[in-house]
Amino acid sequence: MADLLRLIEKLSVLVFLVGSMLSLGLTLTPRTIMAPLRDVRLVLVALGLNFVIAPAFARAVTLVIPPDPSHAIGLLLLGGAAGAPFLPRVVKAAHGNATVAAALVALLTFGTIIFIPFALPLMIPGLHADAWGLARPLVFFIFVPLAVGMLLRGCAAGSADRAAPVLSVIGNVALLLVFGLLIALNFRALLGILGSFIVIAAVLYFTGLLLISWIVSATIPAARGELTLATTGRNFGAAIAPAAGSFNDPEITTMIFVGAVVCLALSFGAARWLRHRSPAGQPVPA
Repeated sequence: MADLLRLIEKLSVLVFLVGSMLSLGLTLTPRTIMAPLRDVRLVLVALGLNFVIAPAFARAVTLVIPPDPSHAIGLLLLGGAAGAPFLPRVVKAAHGNATVAAALVALLTFGTIIFIPFALPLMIPGLHADAWGLARPLVFFIFVPLAVGMLLRGCAAGSADRAAPVLSVIGNVALLLVFGLLIALNFRALLGILGSFIVIAAVLYFTGLLLISWIVSATIPAARGELTLATTGRNFGAAIAPAAGSFNDPEITTMIFVGAVVCLALSFGAARWLRHRSPAGQPVPA
């Protein structure tokens, strides 16, 4: 029975990854992505926050609060995984700019596919993994669904508008199923981490990342909220992909899911705070 549940858990992870990225791709067009990315300063700040500061801060947290090596790898994966597919929904809750949010998701997703395979072996001592081995799950489960979604939108925008919400719901249901199975299959282990360093490390990391990104993004006031939310919201789907493909360690996955819970709670909490600080922006596609 446990083997069957673990198989369902793995399939649910795949459905979440493919469903969420495909639904996101169905809402994007090259024009939507490229318009904000003509702002070189916006691009540089976004890349610096997500691929310099975020992973460096993850490394710093593992040094200040030394967790289990597997949990440290999970936090480092989160630190290098940017472009959260739920960013448009968070920005919508913050009354932010839809165009900037869509552009940042695409930019940071592509950046993650390049960053993780080449930077992760440098960040994790003793890791011996080829770049393609780390990149393969990101390419097949992150990049390909996103690209296919954008291609389908270009061919049939009306059908894409109808399909995107359905796929988004499927992805969300799959994520809830993964959370449920993770708790059911690792209940005793999860009880053991309550109040432990793994939770403290996750809270410290995401709270610190929120504050740092808010301060740094002050250099671009017009997109400060979007940059802050884009940096705080890590792409835990992109972190899970190499965790499952290259490490096959349930403790790494546990760290990623604990981080995901903290990340989601803090991101939507920050969105509510930002909503009261700025006027309503352009509506974000559902």
